Amino acid sequence: MNLHARLAIAASLLLSGCASTPNDPTLTLQTKKAPADYANCVLPKLQQNSLHATLSETQRSYRIVVSSKVAANDVLEAYKASNGGKVFLYERALLASTFGPSRLERAAQECL
Repeated sequence: MNLHARLAIAASLLLSGCASTPNDPTLTLQTKKAPADYANCVLPKLQQNSLHATLSETQRSYRIVVSSKVAANDVLEAYKASNGGKVFLYERALLASTFGPSRLERAAQECL
């Protein structure tokens, strides 16, 4: 098997692992804001950072999906809690950054 074939196989294995949805959030936050208010704070911050983000509402939560061309989409979900909201962040970046929070995480933190 030549080098190009080996690299193609390795890349496909890495990408297939990134496409699966993790069961556990990468970050869990608590906010005093209602889920709608929180989501309406985060969404414009993401759009200002040139991220393609969409907001949807379910019966129990607000969900922001940030599209990615190279990895699975990142998801932020805000649920109603007894004293505001509980926020779950699912980041599925191909290579996790160890140099600091992502733009999604920064927006999530700024809106608490």
